[in-house]
Amino acid sequence: MSSNDKIDISNQVRFLTKVTVNDILRKKNEGSRIAMITAYDYCMSRICDCADIDIILVGDSAATVMQGYKNTRKITMEEMLMFCRGVSNGTKRALIVGDMPFGTYQTGMDNAVDNAVKFMRTGCDAIKLEGGVEVVSIVKRLTEMGIPVMGHIGLKPQTTSLTRGFDSHGATAEEAVKLMEESKALEEAGAFAIVLEKVTTEVAEIITSQSHIPIIGIGSGPMIDGQVLVLHDLLGLYNEFNPKFIKRYLDLSKLIGKAVTQYCSEVREGIFPNEAHTYHMPKVEKEKLQKIVGRQQY
Repeated sequence: MSSNDKIDISNQVRFLTKVTVNDILRKKNEGSRIAMITAYDYCMSRICDCADIDIILVGDSAATVMQGYKNTRKITMEEMLMFCRGVSNGTKRALIVGDMPFGTYQTGMDNAVDNAVKFMRTGCDAIKLEGGVEVVSIVKRLTEMGIPVMGHIGLKPQTTSLTRGFDSHGATAEEAVKLMEESKALEEAGAFAIVLEKVTTEVAEIITSQSHIPIIGIGSGPMIDGQVLVLHDLLGLYNEFNPKFIKRYLDLSKLIGKAVTQYCSEVREGIFPNEAHTYHMPKVEKEKLQKIVGRQQY
């Protein structure tokens, strides 16, 4: 066996070893950046998992991206659980975080616990919920039960969009202090990581430096522990939402549209399918069938 033929067993083990919450916390201590992506189904999560992603978030953004709803508040628990099962089936290595939808944890502690358990039964490794001080007691209860929780502050699409739209957060010193206090409260309650959405980079940097748990940003600048993007945004599949913080690495919507257009054309012109896509009976069986058909009276 030549050196080029040798199997890199260490690399195989790295990709087969399941990422845990402790692994994510360790990255914070080591200063390693965390790559997180939002996906919703088996096929896409399988691709992301093989691409060495650290965390796959099954986000409630499935409401708009997958279901076509006008906002994230409309998605149901049953829909989210379905998406989580698909991602769980496609993921062997990455840490899976299920996003608890609006109304599944705001209506009482027992309801929050019951719904978090349902997420974990789909194969999720943790849950995420939006909120600061108002959800601290829930975070504490869930983590005491052994359910890892990821927090989410800054822009909270489920609720803050109702009062102030989609403005950035942390533009004033007062807002900055509030975000810092919320981050600290979530950490003390047991959250293993926090998502900062659309927070000014200056405030995000301070929160990251003061926190002992990973801070993962979306639209919150580069000076933090990790980043998260929605896969469909990254690939250019979902173009109805185009904020400044999204980077499109591909424009798959155009490529897919071109492919489907070509398919339609080939079907209508009789080009597809051709011989390469066609199955045939064995010659002997074909001759038998011809004799049978020849004896039939139609």
